[in-house]
Amino acid sequence: MERMRIQNGSYIPVTNMNQGKDLSTIEKSVTQDKKFLYTIISYSVILATFMNLSSFQSPFIGFTATIIYFLINAIFLGNAFFQKENAFFRLAFGVLLLVMLIGFVGWLVMIIYNLDVIRFTLALIIATTLSSILNRRMKTKNAAS
Repeated sequence: MERMRIQNGSYIPVTNMNQGKDLSTIEKSVTQDKKFLYTIISYSVILATFMNLSSFQSPFIGFTATIIYFLINAIFLGNAFFQKENAFFRLAFGVLLLVMLIGFVGWLVMIIYNLDVIRFTLALIIATTLSSILNRRMKTKNAAS
């Protein structure tokens, strides 16, 4: 860890300044979403989750798919609703919104019928579609202003 000298002779640690830049670069790449690339990746992760739940039941596949799914869709929602916050808070609030959206859609599916693997996958598809549409709408709204 690098250290920086201050006037009274003591040292303070200097943190890695690239950590915030890395999240911002990932966020910028995801929010641009040219040709719906990240939306397609999100749908592919949902397919992997479905396959894992129905046959493999591997914790590694489930954990990896969940992290990728939440990262992409939380960035979509965070960018749509919290543009004036810094990148960390946009991601954190996006995760909270995504959990609420999945919970609401899952609740609706449970009211209509029982929530099983197929209907859980349907709830994820609906949440992804709404996240992507909101991101696309905010991007066109910002481009127009």
